[in-house]
Amino acid sequence: MSQKKKILFLGESYRADAITWMNGLREFGDFEIITWELKSSGSGLNRVKRLFEFKFAWWSIRKLIREHHPDMVIAERTTSYGFLAALCGVKPVAIAQQGRTDLWPEGSILLPLKRAIQTYAFKKADLIHAWGPVMTISMKEARVDMNKVMVLPKGIDLNSFVFSNFNERQKINAIVTRSLLPEYRHDVILAAFEILNRKGMDFVLRIVGDGKELQNLKNLAQKLKIDHKVIFTGRIDNRDLPALLQQSNYYISMPITEGVSASLFEAMAAGCYPLVTDIPGNQSWITHRGNGQLIATDDAEMLAGELLWATQNTETIQTAIKNNRKFVEDHADYKVNMKIIANRYHELINNVKGDS
Repeated sequence: MSQKKKILFLGESYRADAITWMNGLREFGDFEIITWELKSSGSGLNRVKRLFEFKFAWWSIRKLIREHHPDMVIAERTTSYGFLAALCGVKPVAIAQQGRTDLWPEGSILLPLKRAIQTYAFKKADLIHAWGPVMTISMKEARVDMNKVMVLPKGIDLNSFVFSNFNERQKINAIVTRSLLPEYRHDVILAAFEILNRKGMDFVLRIVGDGKELQNLKNLAQKLKIDHKVIFTGRIDNRDLPALLQQSNYYISMPITEGVSASLFEAMAAGCYPLVTDIPGNQSWITHRGNGQLIATDDAEMLAGELLWATQNTETIQTAIKNNRKFVEDHADYKVNMKIIANRYHELINNVKGDS
């Protein structure tokens, strides 16, 4: 019996995206996964501690390599863990860009350093993941060898996210499933629902998840006098999310930047009609008033107006959500996509062993 191939994963192993990635490799590639991540967070005073930890990460990773002898290393974020993967000495290397670009925030004084680090990581990687087409734009601008790029989302588990027919009643039962961080603009969503409330619309807005903005958002809902119609669930078990999506008829997400959103795929699979920001990461999947609605960034008035339009066009919505389910089945099925990714990893490993 052949020994299991080992993969060293560099990245934040607690993140839902990372868990999906690793679980898929275990299930469909029969890989053993070893993980390593920075212990300090990247916010506030911890940022200095994290930079110091990053400086000495190479020795820590090399020690892990000597102990476990991985056959391959994979990493998320081309400007941090991806760079460490490129440095660590293990071949093959697969790195994943996490957003539209990993050179973020755009006004950062560290941008030239990040760009140099990313260029090195791109050059040394044997495979580069673009979880969606929007990610290839910045890769091409960085003159990446596109023959190394795999454009494919990890996908979602369609057995968990079961389709539910759109609720045609006038009542809006909306759900938001993004982290409660400033860049996801939950305040804009609350402002839109305050407009709907003033117009006499009946609704329930369910905001799922946790984050540093939680208390601020609760205070804002009170100030806008809609707190009796807004439910903050806090952090929930991922296994409880499909049922919440099936109870909802609208999915709302208003980030100012987006790569490939598994949350959007989950909502589309479950039968929620999506209203999302009009930015490249969403334009890859959504056409305005076709299979969803695209809302200008920070435009609460437009979001409120488009929600009203949706309630008055239920036949269009019914067709859209059925088409969305089919789209996710065809393009974002975890069982299909992760098999493709796992097989590609085995090919890379075998090629390296063949060359050595």
